[in-house]
Amino acid sequence: QKRAARVGFDWPDASGAMAKVEEELEEVREAVDGGNATRIGEEVGDLLFAAVNVARLLGVDAEQALRGSNDRFERRFRSMEKRLLEQDRSMNELDLEALEEAWEAA
Repeated sequence: QKRAARVGFDWPDASGAMAKVEEELEEVREAVDGGNATRIGEEVGDLLFAAVNVARLLGVDAEQALRGSNDRFERRFRSMEKRLLEQDRSMNELDLEALEEAWEAA
């Protein structure tokens, strides 16, 4: 992406790249509807590539941002597990709605 940007093959700002993310997300939906695993993988790859491009245009290190998201998810999930354990509840016995409530409380 950086090499393409150096020769002028780039969005002028992040808004165009964000629109591309939306376009790629729609293509993922279409691929899922089609049920072709290879195409789904390709479209998910395109979506991730577009998201990284948005990050670059916003001056964000995409790898560092993803690492931070993973860390926050892990901390919150552990907090959720701990709270449920303190309430003598098991994640396995909860439906999705109850799990989402526990997630929001964490």
